[in-house]
Amino acid sequence: MNIHEVIKKRRSVRSYKSEPVEEEKLNRILEATLSAPSAANRQPIYFVVIKDEKIKYQFKNAYKAPWFYTAPIIICACSIPEKGWKRNDGKNYADIDATIAMDHLILAATSEGLATCWVAAFNVSIVKSILNLPPGIEPVALTPLGYPLDIPEPTLRKPMEEIVKTI
Repeated sequence: MNIHEVIKKRRSVRSYKSEPVEEEKLNRILEATLSAPSAANRQPIYFVVIKDEKIKYQFKNAYKAPWFYTAPIIICACSIPEKGWKRNDGKNYADIDATIAMDHLILAATSEGLATCWVAAFNVSIVKSILNLPPGIEPVALTPLGYPLDIPEPTLRKPMEEIVKTI
């Protein structure tokens, strides 16, 4: 599958098979995050892979959707703002770098036949506590990771004319 096919195939999946993800696939997916660009190559990113069912159960206090817990793995993408590059107006790029790395992870998962669903509507303080994150590491996004039970149809996307301006 070429990159354009992978991008078109990616879906936000909300139902997963219980079968485990092979370690070699998981490692390839995580390796994809290492190739993500980051501002000034600071790489202010940190990922937590959650397989433990007890910890996944605790996540229900941070994000309530029951489908989220059907996947065998949950991944938390974090930023390290202190290490992020700052633009001259003070904007910190750490969260952006973490989201780019998460996108690499999601596309790599798709290429491996696995499914994900980007989730940002979670309680940050609960996630930090459950994962016992060190000070300065901020959860940015979560995704379940596993084999899809159902693959949804593509969602409606805006036409290019609405999102691109050529001058």
